[in-house]
Amino acid sequence: MPIFAVLRSRGPAWDDARALDEQQEWRAHADFMDALYDEGFALLVGPLEGTREALLIVQASDAEEVRNRLARDPWSGHLLTTTQIARWTLRLGSLDRSSPPGSRKPR
Repeated sequence: MPIFAVLRSRGPAWDDARALDEQQEWRAHADFMDALYDEGFALLVGPLEGTREALLIVQASDAEEVRNRLARDPWSGHLLTTTQIARWTLRLGSLDRSSPPGSRKPR
């Protein structure tokens, strides 16, 4: 299945005075992202230090699937906006998980 690199940027409701895990609807967003990881859709996810963006590496049939799935995030549209979706060709390394789904590090 194709792999995509996705950039999401802080949206208009983002409160710069608050930490990531203190934003509105944090728990709902975290649970949503955890579910995407557990399903194998989200492979790698995290904020890009020193920017207002996050990078997601996801596995999907096409960019439309990526858009549709991320649109269901409780943060979509107001706390996060998707700014770029690009198919990614991995040339070196592996995204093969060394641990099974559901074994992510605790928050």
